[in-house]
Amino acid sequence: MEFSIAQAAKAARIASRQVAKLSATQKETLLKDIAERMLAQTETIILANEKDLAAGRDNNLDDAMLDRLLLTPQRIQGIANAVFDIAAQADPVGSIDHMQQMPSGIQVGRMRIPLGVIAMIYESRPNVTIDAAALCLKAGNAVVLRGGKEALHSNLALAACISYALEKHEIDPAAVVVVPNPDRAVMNELMTLNEDIDLIIPRGGEGLIRFVSENSRIPVIQHYKGVCHLYVDDAADENKALNLLKNGKTQRTGVCNSLETLLVHQDIAPTFMPKVKALFNEHKVKVHGCERSLQYFDNASLATEDDWHAEYLAMEIAVRIVDDFDAAIEHIETYSSGHTEVIATQDFSRAQQFIRTLNSAVVMANASSRFSDGGELGLGAEIGISTSKLHAYGPMGAESLTTQKFIVLGDGEVRG
Repeated sequence: MEFSIAQAAKAARIASRQVAKLSATQKETLLKDIAERMLAQTETIILANEKDLAAGRDNNLDDAMLDRLLLTPQRIQGIANAVFDIAAQADPVGSIDHMQQMPSGIQVGRMRIPLGVIAMIYESRPNVTIDAAALCLKAGNAVVLRGGKEALHSNLALAACISYALEKHEIDPAAVVVVPNPDRAVMNELMTLNEDIDLIIPRGGEGLIRFVSENSRIPVIQHYKGVCHLYVDDAADENKALNLLKNGKTQRTGVCNSLETLLVHQDIAPTFMPKVKALFNEHKVKVHGCERSLQYFDNASLATEDDWHAEYLAMEIAVRIVDDFDAAIEHIETYSSGHTEVIATQDFSRAQQFIRTLNSAVVMANASSRFSDGGELGLGAEIGISTSKLHAYGPMGAESLTTQKFIVLGDGEVRG
């Protein structure tokens, strides 16, 4: 039978009622079974992934996209570990806070409840299939997962692991819908189904996110590009700062928490920049530098205005030497995408000022931008990193996929 996204969304709405009623123990056991099934099916998943990788190479996908697409036994183990972590977390659903007695005699509090049905639209990241399903189920939601065509075989292999666990626990299989048709028309129709879907979260390139934000009838949580900055203060420990730069820029370039802009205080530049040059030469990092920084590199190009806005997702970086702390702050406030900012400094008050002043989703002192990740920040995994402040900001875990309802306890009180 031909797949219908409208029917799938209606089925997910019905299934969400069952998922919302699952106990903490039921959800924990379900998620553990998903993770264990993944590990048992590692060979099958990798064979499916190899088909996607081969097609990606034939279609000239760039290295960053292929890296996001790649599944290895180690990566599958990492995804499974994230699901185990989510399973072990406290259940966000049903928790009550802010309980208080009002002058009228009633008691008022707020209880966490699921959002309902969440749709994910994403590109080239098969891990999102499992991460999103696990987080949505933990939060008592059903989920519709529309991955890109480049990861279709991988996504369907992972979906089979989820379906296996749902069937084992006698849960409506429509609780997790992995869209088998990557046609863009399906995505366009999905964005109109506001009666059955409560929230859309797009993950992928900036073009995809803008398209979804501009065309959806359903509320959207935006995950725009990660233009992450490292500011090396004049009070920085140069070796620590260099390690932050190395990890943030060269460990894995095709992810949104990699560094894209380096800012260096002018007073530390004469001793620090030669170390940066050696690091970048070793890793073949292409540099777009301001006029003052060009003298420290052999083959750097003069940075344009576009470079300060750029998310390269490659061995490529923008570099600027700044007059002082205030100039670094001004640059970040002008060009930040709201993702992650890092300061390297041994001046405690300067670090605190940096953290207080900047309002990006994640602000760090003396730690790598690569820690801007749901798993590293204690969420188990993330469904995305929101760069908009409503209703969630930064890496989103299970609690971000809930809302709150007011509850009122009385003893026959009436309003005068």
